[in-house]
Amino acid sequence: MPTFVQILDFIGTFAFAISGIRLASAKRFDWFGAYVVGFVTAIGGGTIRDVLLGVTPGWMTDPIYLICTGLALLWVILFGKHLIHLHNTFFIFDSVGLALFTVVGVGKSIALGYPFWVAIIMGSITGAAGGVIRDVFINEIPLIFRKEIYAMACVVGGTAYWLCHALGMQSYGCQVVGGVSVFVTRILAVKYNICLPILSGSGEEDSSIKN
Repeated sequence: MPTFVQILDFIGTFAFAISGIRLASAKRFDWFGAYVVGFVTAIGGGTIRDVLLGVTPGWMTDPIYLICTGLALLWVILFGKHLIHLHNTFFIFDSVGLALFTVVGVGKSIALGYPFWVAIIMGSITGAAGGVIRDVFINEIPLIFRKEIYAMACVVGGTAYWLCHALGMQSYGCQVVGGVSVFVTRILAVKYNICLPILSGSGEEDSSIKN
């Protein structure tokens, strides 16, 4: 039987794969190209995390990630017309994947004995890096480089997870609180147009760049 963390990982993989494939379909990629975009979206952050933590990436030892991406592609093929009309579909799936992958990354780092700041960073990388790779593949500016709250939601959720862990809460409770924190932060930020301040240069620098 899969563990609770594995279930979260699989659901996050499916959700992120759908978000990547959905955007690839909007760019009119073929099935293989859409699969590749979905796959790197799903495993990109976890791969970077595992390499930094010195462990073998999960998709290299378990084919379930390849299978999940294939199921996500089939889902978009079968229900793509309905997804196109649901403008919030990408946002919901992306937010779910972001929340689930963040708690998986934080939990794995803590289990390996890393300090809390490393765990929060690894959770943020797990959640956000796949989206960066996805946006590069489809020739878009990555979300974390825009004013929209994205990676910061991972930081909020990772911090909430660690605080619960430090207070002695069971791992399930930490995962729920951390994941909900990421999801709610993302939802509220978009709903109420909350964003971080934009770093702007001086007028002379702006004019020199234009020239």
